[in-house]
Amino acid sequence: MAGNKAQPYDTSHNYGSIIKLFTQKYKMRHHALIYGCVRHFSVPVKSDVVSCGTFVYTYYICGGVFVSESISDVRERFSRVDVEHIPDFIKSIEGDSRKGVLNILRMAEKRYKAHIDELDRIASLSVYENECRRKGFKLIAGIDEVGRGPLAGPVVTAAVILKENCLIEGINDSKKLTAKKREELFDIIINEAVSYSFGVVTSDEIDSINILQATLKAMKQAINGLGVKPDFVLADAVTIPDIDMPQQGIIKGDAKSLSIGAASIIAKVYRDRMMTEYSQIYPEYGFDENKGYGSKYHIEAIKKYGTCPIHRKSFLKNFV
Repeated sequence: MAGNKAQPYDTSHNYGSIIKLFTQKYKMRHHALIYGCVRHFSVPVKSDVVSCGTFVYTYYICGGVFVSESISDVRERFSRVDVEHIPDFIKSIEGDSRKGVLNILRMAEKRYKAHIDELDRIASLSVYENECRRKGFKLIAGIDEVGRGPLAGPVVTAAVILKENCLIEGINDSKKLTAKKREELFDIIINEAVSYSFGVVTSDEIDSINILQATLKAMKQAINGLGVKPDFVLADAVTIPDIDMPQQGIIKGDAKSLSIGAASIIAKVYRDRMMTEYSQIYPEYGFDENKGYGSKYHIEAIKKYGTCPIHRKSFLKNFV
């Protein structure tokens, strides 16, 4: 059967009348179900008919509400639906008893439940930020560091001010996320942030002033580099000296605070990218893989080739 197009129907037809018109005009079998609710028309009702073998399988009402689809079409539509629109998608297929569609329905329900659970988890990470806002603080910066333990490379910090009611799914302690997920979240965080900034202290300065002082210096750099001055600072487990705004150190803050978690992610991605670049300059040490940490390969390379300019000499007393 060749595809054909029906004439527009009068918008005064009610839902039942439209179903009757479709079934009569196209002699639709019982399995060709009507999806969606057509109660209020803002444009003339139209239908497009596409055939597949002996089955008429695709119709549209009001230019976009699906009427009947093949299972592969339902699956394709599900693959494209945004998570916030899943409830509408679920409603559109609830009346379909085909096994394949029921499987898609279960997947949609599972995906949406995971979305709701994640929003609840993210909301629980905003407790410290919400408490600050109740006290009148508006611009709350989360700050975290990465790279205190490696044998090579800088210590890096990041400060992030997120918008109020920000809900970025997936934010967590960066160590609990895959590299791919961190990369995905990096772009989302910096695009959603009110402001963000990085602090970097080199290996030479780490050797000169020790890792703790280097970390605190990098934190101050990140705070001072923000495009707007924060009202309050939430830090991961430390108190930052010599900053002129109130602060709170939170033990394991990257897993308890949305702002600190966001900072931990972008700091990790920023430093990992630096170490990957260093691996092009000093390929012997595998910095693209170990990121400067003391892996077996890295330690063997130090013993074989000696140190390079980005090694922390104060960290290598047991290896050289």
